[in-house]
Amino acid sequence: MKVSQIRNASLLLEFQSGARNIGLLVDPMLAPKATLPSLKYFGVQRQRNPLVELPTHTPELLARVTHCLITHCQRGHFDHLDRAGKKFLRDAGIPVICMPRDVAYLSARGILTQPLLGEQTQPFFHGQITPVPCVHGRGFIGRLMEHGHGYFIDLPDEPSIYIAGDTLLTNEVRRCLIERRPQLSVLPGGGARLDIGSNILMNATDVLEACSITSGIVVVNHLQALDHCPTTRAELTNAAVNAGLMERMRIPQDGETLSFNL
Repeated sequence: MKVSQIRNASLLLEFQSGARNIGLLVDPMLAPKATLPSLKYFGVQRQRNPLVELPTHTPELLARVTHCLITHCQRGHFDHLDRAGKKFLRDAGIPVICMPRDVAYLSARGILTQPLLGEQTQPFFHGQITPVPCVHGRGFIGRLMEHGHGYFIDLPDEPSIYIAGDTLLTNEVRRCLIERRPQLSVLPGGGARLDIGSNILMNATDVLEACSITSGIVVVNHLQALDHCPTTRAELTNAAVNAGLMERMRIPQDGETLSFNL
């Protein structure tokens, strides 16, 4: 299995299903640097998004895409599916795997959908997928957010993987890490926060706790691409080293591909 970090939440998961090579694109935000609105309204941190360009070899990665998986895409969450991402999916005729809630939204934009059945464990290629609810903020801010789902994916002859989506470190997430024992977990570590309210994503402290309770490798994304995500790779690396957890954590650069075997 290969996991290519593209930018922010966008990644390419490559694996084999039967004799077929699958390229599963997750949450494509493909806009050029500084062409999307800020997610802050006040303060010096306010900048247009994304903060960085796509990796130069992104076209090569996109050429290997056969399917797409969406964690959430409504209520202004352009950082998981922006206009450029929609155009790519539509023009390439990529089938998009999503939760039932997102079918009408995506279909209205000319995107081919393959809806999941709900939150139960169900067939996925030659294996299984289990949606895991996200909590993308609490209190007043939480009521404004689109919470979406992460996914636990278990495929034959491949490491099991949990793609968390936009979430805080909830009891549901902890149960997935402890009980399902994913061999890989992709967790959002940006510590995203709007101008008011508390965090709407895991921060460095949360990622370290998650790493301490899972037996697998943790891959951290949502870093240094949006103006409301203050956590840096250097900060997270230092925290992991000090906690003695760096051996089980991966903090990829944009464009970096990680390979994992059983």
